[in-house]
Amino acid sequence: MRPALSRLEVSPSVPGRRLLSLLITYLVLAGGCTKNPPPTQEKIRVGYFPNITHSQALVGMARGDFRRALGPGVSMDSTIFNAGPSVIEAMFAGRIDLAYIGPNPAVNGYIQSQGKALRIVAGATSGGAAFVVRTGSGIHGPADLTGKKFATPQLGNTQDVALRDYLKVHGLTTSDKGGNVEIFPTPNPDIYDLFVQGRIDGAWVPEPWASRLVLDGKGEVLVDERQLWPSGDFVTAQVIVRTEFLVQHPDLVYRWLKAHVEITQWEENHPDEALPLLNAQMEKLTGKKLSAQVLDQAWRNLRPTWDPFPGTLQRSAEAAYAAGFLSERPNLEGIYALEALNQVLREKGLPEVH
Repeated sequence: MRPALSRLEVSPSVPGRRLLSLLITYLVLAGGCTKNPPPTQEKIRVGYFPNITHSQALVGMARGDFRRALGPGVSMDSTIFNAGPSVIEAMFAGRIDLAYIGPNPAVNGYIQSQGKALRIVAGATSGGAAFVVRTGSGIHGPADLTGKKFATPQLGNTQDVALRDYLKVHGLTTSDKGGNVEIFPTPNPDIYDLFVQGRIDGAWVPEPWASRLVLDGKGEVLVDERQLWPSGDFVTAQVIVRTEFLVQHPDLVYRWLKAHVEITQWEENHPDEALPLLNAQMEKLTGKKLSAQVLDQAWRNLRPTWDPFPGTLQRSAEAAYAAGFLSERPNLEGIYALEALNQVLREKGLPEVH
C-alpha cells in the first residue's frame, strides 16, 4: 500500500491555483488601502450679505480669489443671508464656518454662547452708515426729533442701536419706553418706500441705502456716523469664524484671510474696476442694480479694511446693553483671534492690528 502523501506534496488543481492567486492579490490591495487611505476632502461653508459693506466677499466670490487661495483640495459652499441673527443661528447649528457680519450680531452670538461659539478674525468695513432725514421735515438737529417717526433696518441691529444711543445721548426717549420718538424696524427696501412716501421722517441706515435716500429720495444727512467716532473709523462689518472650525482648520482661516487682505488692497487701488464688479454681483444676487452715482457716493462714505477696530466694538456693545438688547453687561475678552491676520500682515510688511 502506497503511503499517504504529506501536505507539502499536495499540488492544488488549476482552478484552485487561480483562486489562491486572486485571494493573495485582494489581500495585498486591501492591505495597501488600509495603510494609505485616500486624503479627506476639506470643506469651508461661508455666509455673507449681498451688500456693499461686504465688498470683499462679493469680489472674492466673483473673481474666484478665495477658491484659488484655499487650493484644489478644499471645497467651498456659500450662503446668502439677509440679516445677522440668521447668520448666528446657522453658526450655532454648525451650518456655517465663516461669515461676514455686522458688529452687534457678532457680540450677541458671543455673549449668548458664553464666549464659545465664535471669534472675530478680521475687520471688513469701516464707516458707511448715516442718519438721513426728509427734506422739509423740519429736522435740523437733535432738538427737532421729538414727536418724529424714524426707521432702522432691524430691531437690535447695528444701526438700530446707533439711533437709540444717539437719542439717549441727547436726552430723548423712544415711545416703547414712554417717550415720544418712534422707531420702526423695517427692511431697507421698505424704508426707502416709506421715506419717499413721507410716512417716516428719517432713517438710520447703512450704505448704499443712505446714499439712495439722499440722491434718489431727496433726503439730507443729519448725522454721518463717522462724525461720532474720534478717529472717524468704526466697525461696520467684520469676519467671524466658528470657534471649533478655527481650532480644527487654522490653515484654511489663514488662507482665507490672505485673500481677504489682498482683495481689500485691490479694492482700494482699483475702485474703477471694483465698483462695476460689485454692482454686477449685487444685481446678480438681488435682481437690482444701483445707479453709478449712488454706488460712487456710497463707496466714498465707507472704507474697506482688515482692521476690526476693537475699541469701537466695545462701545457698540455697551450701547446695545444700555438699549436692553443684551441680557448682561458685555465682557468681550477673548472675542478676537487675530493671530492668522497678523501673520498675513507681517508677511506682507504691513502693520499688525491689536
